[in-house]
Amino acid sequence: MTPFVAEYIGTAIMILMGGGVVANAALEKTKGNNSGWIVITTAWAMGVFIGVVVAGPYSGAHLNPAISIGLAAAGTFPWSNVLSYVVAQFLGAATGALMVWMFYKDHFDITENKVSKLGVFCTVPEIRNPFRNFLSEVIGTFVLMLVVFYITKGEAQMLNEKVTIPIGLGSVGAIPVAFTVWVIGLSLGGTTGYAINPARDLAPRFMHTVLPIKDKGDSQWSYSWVPLIGPLLGSTLAALLYLILLD
Repeated sequence: MTPFVAEYIGTAIMILMGGGVVANAALEKTKGNNSGWIVITTAWAMGVFIGVVVAGPYSGAHLNPAISIGLAAAGTFPWSNVLSYVVAQFLGAATGALMVWMFYKDHFDITENKVSKLGVFCTVPEIRNPFRNFLSEVIGTFVLMLVVFYITKGEAQMLNEKVTIPIGLGSVGAIPVAFTVWVIGLSLGGTTGYAINPARDLAPRFMHTVLPIKDKGDSQWSYSWVPLIGPLLGSTLAALLYLILLD
């Protein structure tokens, strides 16, 4: 398990769970049809959790280009590794989106609402207002990135030993990250659907474009810059604040 493979697998798992819960809630004749926002945000958070558990020991489990770039901007992650991480994240997100479509294909076929189908893959604002949509993504990612900077790895020092052991799951950092994503979704996700991750939105949007989804409608590429640029700006601002507070 190299860092590249870890980022790829972790991101694919995250998108499979996150896109999967949207499909379960939004598509016709699923067991979870119309189950609502609480179900969606909870499963997205748990999807992040298991992705971080798998990838954490090998790559640090960024699973998000905004995280990789934010950490690099703060000097806590080498810029030379950013490109390989981002490529792995985009490939993993595309794979996860493909698996969701394969899993729920029968339900995609009978669902008439084109926006519901698109929403399984990527974010769609409830009210199209580019400035406020952009601001939503900036603020949501700013919160996520700032929390990531202050998460400490859960370890315990063995008595009289220069050895540390992991507490509990061995990936305690996954727990606060999952809770952070959960509360962002519940509190700040009502406007845009809280992409807060360029790979999570752009790669699945591409898959929506190229996959032979029945009566799928438009992929809304005119909106795609918002969940791409907004998270990158939000993470960079969080990195700047972190550096100021660190001094």
